[in-house]
Amino acid sequence: MPSYTEPSRPEHPSTYFVTDRSNADELRRLQVQDELITAGMGGILPEQPDSTVFRRVLDVGCGTGGWLIALAHALPEGGPLIGVDISRTFIEYARAQAQAAGVSDRVEFHAADALLLLEFPARFFDLVNHRFAMSWVRSWEWRKLLDEYQRVTAPEGIIRCVEAELAQANTPVFTTLRSLAHSAFYRAGHLLTPSGELAQALPALFHRYGLRDTQTQRTILTYQADTEDGKRFCEDLRLGLRTMEPFLRKWVRVPDDYAELCQQASREMDAAGFVVSVPLVTVWGRSGALGAEPLR
Repeated sequence: MPSYTEPSRPEHPSTYFVTDRSNADELRRLQVQDELITAGMGGILPEQPDSTVFRRVLDVGCGTGGWLIALAHALPEGGPLIGVDISRTFIEYARAQAQAAGVSDRVEFHAADALLLLEFPARFFDLVNHRFAMSWVRSWEWRKLLDEYQRVTAPEGIIRCVEAELAQANTPVFTTLRSLAHSAFYRAGHLLTPSGELAQALPALFHRYGLRDTQTQRTILTYQADTEDGKRFCEDLRLGLRTMEPFLRKWVRVPDDYAELCQQASREMDAAGFVVSVPLVTVWGRSGALGAEPLR
């Protein structure tokens, strides 16, 4: 087990798009999102032919811990399984969830800022995973982040990133709010391209910063309002519209009737025939740290 020191100092300022890390709505949203995305993708590691080869796993930006806890159930012999997140609120919740799930003997959660340093030994992990890091990584920080991932990953280990484009739905108000969110994420530096397209941009980062044997899988998750999963995803969207408002106001001019727009979007989600889709890209590769171009 690696030595890990829990920071006692105040939390670092976060680049996460929800500035209030104790926000109960955001904690609930992440919990719903975790379960829906894992199920919608077909499992915890659906693209990996044999997940049992991963014994030591690091989940970066682990949020409420759902993915790592599910992995612990799928890999009863695996461990240590470690999650890190900048939010102590999320970490405390994740620890409680691991305890309730009976996996706290193999699953650890720690508060840490991955954009500063991953305080683990070199070449320790068989798998380094993150999902939806574009919610907290700016475009210019990817090089440092992928360099850290390669440092702590074993030479034949896997680095895996799952990213999502903004949800899409063909309704007027939803389209307006999506455009607002897109502008905010772009101005804040979170998008890799002005269009937000990930299918080519994310694999290109892996190649550029030295990862090898890179592979890509695209997935489009679709939810209908009149299904159980659709209702839960709409809950995710409603919570997100609330929790991201301060972020929007920081980066773009928010319409005076934003609250009314959110209420109208909520009514659109409840309407018969409402369909929303979420394009996902999973990119994975092996550490090329020994031959990668050094950071300058």
